Amino acid sequence: MNWTLDTFLTQVTERAGYDGPEQGARAVQNVLEVLGAHLVGDDRTDLAALLPGGCGALLTTSEPASEPLTPASFVEAVADRSHEDLAEARREIDAVLPTLAEVADQALLRRLLTQLPPGHAGLFGRTDPG
Repeated sequence: MNWTLDTFLTQVTERAGYDGPEQGARAVQNVLEVLGAHLVGDDRTDLAALLPGGCGALLTTSEPASEPLTPASFVEAVADRSHEDLAEARREIDAVLPTLAEVADQALLRRLLTQLPPGHAGLFGRTDPG
């Protein structure tokens, strides 16, 4: 599927049940900035290249994190970035990461998940790679 920015934001907005694309855009920014800090190398740039509009830059301009985040800590980091509660952060993640999983092919998604601590696959709506 050829993802345009409108298609990507519509998918995120619908998944989250938001009223408009502005909320979807904010969720994309919050989640991609946190995720980008936890991905490195070609996998990060390969994913960024698949994203529409300015979304890829949100992944690649994040400063690398000093330590990996557990899935629960990832939710907390998104909540901190978005200045929202954990439930809203989880709503953002549940809309954005499964949409990313649709953008990436299975091989890239598997490589991304191997960079993250166990348990992150569930955030993408997938099972952990074996």
